[in-house]
Amino acid sequence: MGRTPPAPVARGAWRPPSAASGPLHVRPPASGTVFRPLGGTLLARTRRRLLVPAVAALAALVAGTTPSVAGPPGPGGDAARASPSDGRLSAVIRYTGHGIPHILGRDYAELGFGSGWAQAADQVCVLADGFTTVRGERSRHFGPQGVSDRSLTSASTNLGSDLYFRGVREARTVERLVDRPAPRGPSRDARELMRGWAAGYNAWLRQNRVTDPACRGAAWVRPVSELDVARRLYAFAVLGGEGGAVDGITEAQPPAADRPAAAVDPSRTARLARERFAAGEADMGSNAVAFRGSTTANGRGLLLGNPHYPWHGGRRFWQSQQTIPGKLNVSGGSLLGSPAVSIGFTEKVAWSHTVSTGVPLNLHQLTLDPADPTVYLVDGVRERMTRRTVSVPLADGTTVRRVQYRTRYGPVVSSLDDELPLPWSATTAYALNDPNAGNLRMTDASLGMARADSAGGVRRALDRAQGLPWVNTVAADSSGGTLFAQAQVLPRITDELAERCSTPLGRVVYPASGLAVLDGSRRDCALGTDRDAVQPGIFGPARMPVLKDAPYAANNNDSAWLANADRPLTGYERIFGPEGTERTLRTRGGIEDVSAMARAGRLTVADLQRQQFANRVPAGDLAAADVARACPAVLPEEPAACAALARWDRTMDTGSRGALLFDRFWRKLTATVPPGELWKTPFSAADPVRTPHTLDTSRPGLATALRQTVAELRAAGTPLDAPLGAHQYVVRGGERIPVSGGTQALGVWNMTVGRWDPAAGAYTEVLHGTSHVQAVGWDGGRCPVARTLLTYSQSSNPLSPHFSDQTRLFSGERWVRARFCERDILADPELRVVRVRQ
Repeated sequence: MGRTPPAPVARGAWRPPSAASGPLHVRPPASGTVFRPLGGTLLARTRRRLLVPAVAALAALVAGTTPSVAGPPGPGGDAARASPSDGRLSAVIRYTGHGIPHILGRDYAELGFGSGWAQAADQVCVLADGFTTVRGERSRHFGPQGVSDRSLTSASTNLGSDLYFRGVREARTVERLVDRPAPRGPSRDARELMRGWAAGYNAWLRQNRVTDPACRGAAWVRPVSELDVARRLYAFAVLGGEGGAVDGITEAQPPAADRPAAAVDPSRTARLARERFAAGEADMGSNAVAFRGSTTANGRGLLLGNPHYPWHGGRRFWQSQQTIPGKLNVSGGSLLGSPAVSIGFTEKVAWSHTVSTGVPLNLHQLTLDPADPTVYLVDGVRERMTRRTVSVPLADGTTVRRVQYRTRYGPVVSSLDDELPLPWSATTAYALNDPNAGNLRMTDASLGMARADSAGGVRRALDRAQGLPWVNTVAADSSGGTLFAQAQVLPRITDELAERCSTPLGRVVYPASGLAVLDGSRRDCALGTDRDAVQPGIFGPARMPVLKDAPYAANNNDSAWLANADRPLTGYERIFGPEGTERTLRTRGGIEDVSAMARAGRLTVADLQRQQFANRVPAGDLAAADVARACPAVLPEEPAACAALARWDRTMDTGSRGALLFDRFWRKLTATVPPGELWKTPFSAADPVRTPHTLDTSRPGLATALRQTVAELRAAGTPLDAPLGAHQYVVRGGERIPVSGGTQALGVWNMTVGRWDPAAGAYTEVLHGTSHVQAVGWDGGRCPVARTLLTYSQSSNPLSPHFSDQTRLFSGERWVRARFCERDILADPELRVVRVRQ
């Protein structure tokens, strides 16, 4: 995108670009080229002559000088060390196949600059939309009743979103966090990354024309500041807390004197809270597994990371490699707007994240002064709530003003989402405590993992930063080590504190969901601080569930309990997640698969690739045969349906016949039959992977679900045994691309959650599911053996060649061979080198 590139230059004939930001195409060396390191710089040697080192030539592009053959040790050589003499930021970006940038800078500011530039080139409209959100300007540009993509806010309207983020801005919350000294605040390296990222994004905007129809010519596509980047990171941090309760914060108002308040039903609230915080209920999830060296073919570790994230909007991943010679060299996926690699791998270590079951917030139930509902009592002493009037300008020149109320514990809330009401009455109100509202350390956590040299080093990095808000970490290393760690920022709610300080509502809600409701009228119910915590009111690393060097360490969004079914983790506080409870079908199927792989041994990266696309349906394995046997009695007039169920191969491959029929049936069945009534053999904590089982086909809901499913598909003209890919697909550029995979309810590892079109009888778009996948191992050399896939592709711009190229790979279950080392980057037949600068 942007400028038209010049014609390729002849091999070995290097020349500087004609414009400051102009790209330079480089032909790869001829076949038969042998690469040898010389002083850390890779040389390309042919049979006839020694070529000028490619990386040193890149230094010439940056410095505007003649290339030098020798360079300092480490990847990048002189290229990363050189910089413009005028002090402006610059970077070198090497693009390889599928538009994956390998970004080279001499320091963190320049690395951030290249990353901001390259992200803008691929995702400028999505990024600009997100910055409009965190500035609190959606109502002005998109109307107050419009809705965002919900990637950074749960608000039901743009006005609600703006009221929240304007409140954050007016309180100068992010400014205080940025200025807070490390380790409680961001490090200098993290701040330099943010500064450089903003400068790179802005430079791309100045020097290029926006071609994406989604925002071409839009007034809301504007330059950003370092503070805007920090605000976006803050929005990510509070997604599980304040960011998930935006409407409840912005709509909380004192009760009218003449209106009686609704009572809170503890049992109903407990059920709603359990559903809200249940494993796999959100639009983000993941699978990850690390295998110890004792299970692999060469004694080195393996990692398969499979995050399940939205396919559209601001929570997409974006691929890159980031290199500062001698300091950092990491490849992987970043959440859009993040200046660091979020999930990735290096020469020695690989890690992935899974959304955790930890509850990243708690409530304080306030006892109010009967004479004034904006005054609450703490040990009998009156404390007045802080009032903040927040103003949101609209496009017509008018301004909407709302008052928001805060307490010593956090903002007053009237609900958690629309379904979990917390009414403010004359005697009671609720305040939300979100410790991640004091956490801007996520970038430092990512940098720490990228600089680690082992799985143990990953754990130490997590312990130092204490910056991950709502995820677990699974890691493997080249020496054969593994790690699972639920190292996340949680309010310091011990079971003892919950027992001592829960209100009557909290005594029902906390055991059921992990959401604590504490008595806010008592000073002795304050959260306290662990000695090893970098922030008051959170758990220190010593209390967090950790599993080291197990034969496998896995998580599929259930709690830490069965990270390894043979070595259960126990003894952690309830707020981290439940122990001894029923697991989801995806967790059960995942444990069955990875434990069998570990027992078989001699694993390779190819085995990880096969697991990713096995598309096995645990629900089908448990229930399909019983359904097929019951079918003739239920649907005697539809033998084709019964035959399709009987012949189905129990997978969600694109060619699988009967998969769509079972999928639609299973959705209807599980929506109407309570989980406790679905199976004849109930869950047993003594056999958690294999129970519950044996479908109860006598339930009337089964017959109803079968009849409704057949009628639905017949009405759409969909054959009952149609191959799945004909009815689960996305359309890109007019091309229908079949997609494999299935849902959480089916238990499929390769998650695909589609948008159902009843008229078409098909899933015609993927909403969320498998996103940035990496299968990583090592072979004893300096280059990791890695295969990656970004399912929705690198760019959201439909005019980009990288709008759907990896989506077609995903459809064909094909992978990208990761190019980590210099020789692999330089050998890429699509190599394109770009020097960018302010």
